[in-house]
Amino acid sequence: MAIPILMPALSPTMTDGNLSRWLKKEGESVQPGDVIAEIETDKANMEVEAVDGGQIARIIVPEGTKKVQVNALIAVIKEDSDSEEDIIRVIAENSSTNNQCTEKSIEKSKTQKNEPKQEHIVSTNNVGNQRIFASPLAKRIAKDKGINLRDIKSGSGPSGRIVKKDVISFSKPVMQHSATNRMEDKIYEVSNIREIIAERLLASKTQIPHFYLTISCSLDKLLQIRQEVNESAPVAHEKPTYKLSVNDFIMKASGQAIKAVPQINTSWNGDGTVTQYGNIDVAVAVATNGGLITPIIRNIDSKSIIEVSNEIKSLVAKAKENKLRPEEFQGGSFSVSNLGMYGIEQFNAIINPPQSCIMAVGAAIQKPVVKNGQIAIENIVNITLSCDHRIIDGAVAAEFLAAFKGFIEKPLTIFL
Repeated sequence: MAIPILMPALSPTMTDGNLSRWLKKEGESVQPGDVIAEIETDKANMEVEAVDGGQIARIIVPEGTKKVQVNALIAVIKEDSDSEEDIIRVIAENSSTNNQCTEKSIEKSKTQKNEPKQEHIVSTNNVGNQRIFASPLAKRIAKDKGINLRDIKSGSGPSGRIVKKDVISFSKPVMQHSATNRMEDKIYEVSNIREIIAERLLASKTQIPHFYLTISCSLDKLLQIRQEVNESAPVAHEKPTYKLSVNDFIMKASGQAIKAVPQINTSWNGDGTVTQYGNIDVAVAVATNGGLITPIIRNIDSKSIIEVSNEIKSLVAKAKENKLRPEEFQGGSFSVSNLGMYGIEQFNAIINPPQSCIMAVGAAIQKPVVKNGQIAIENIVNITLSCDHRIIDGAVAAEFLAAFKGFIEKPLTIFL
């Protein structure tokens, strides 16, 4: 019998997602385990695998569709014995979750049953003997924007059809003016990740009363220990088995400081209760092409700094390739955002709810300091803690930063 493919829930909180790309076309055969589509969630791009084998009988939701509801019908797989009536029945049974797309597919099935197979392409106009093919939506957007579809050389849709994203991403040639040249403005759609970031950060800044504390830490001893540890790393395949970064020490020290001041490891529930987490799961902010994502080092206090370093490198690589699994970026009880590599000396980070704190790390800058009545030059880094004042009081935040400073300036204690 024909088998429905529904929009999967790729995380416990997912309610919808963008159908980024179909990797299989209508009429293609699939085997169980074949990757058939890519779904963009609020955090990453995820692959959808076929559970059953057969042939893609109908793609209900076209690629590029945004905010497809979980459990909505996105495609139908048929077996050799299935008829058009079987496909229509499966589409009709699942029409409540995706009325517009499924109604179109039912109509398409009836048309295919009664007429010869046709390619459903809308011709917008003719130029001599050359036809231009575009979807109705692309045609309407082009008209609104004053874009001549003849200027778009080829579309990204089936058979070169011009679709919505081709028109949106199209830039007109620069108009030449006698006094000055002005480049054409470009409007583009944001990713689902960027939309979720915008919603969450807006909620954070409007619903969470932030306050900020900054402390300066000397990195001189840490830099010396780091160099010695890296120089002693065993070599395998002509490469060191590990190479610790300053950020590895910062991540590990934050876990140790949370263990010393567990009141930091909390979240506001909004129902008169507060959760104090048993595990210390520290998220590290990673910039990707789609937006910011925060993979998590779980139980960081129980791992060696070498384990932390290797895990961070693995998670960052996967984040940049949009290959993180949900359990690798969902949750976390504390976040670290480091912009030191960009030369930023100090900044205030926005809390990532439901966490109550995020720590912003600036660049290490050589500065004059007074030690024992003498002026010396040291590598100083500014650390700013953003706190949810509903849970965290200033004294608790100060206690945490003092503990963190202690681990950073006495880095051997991180290894204990």
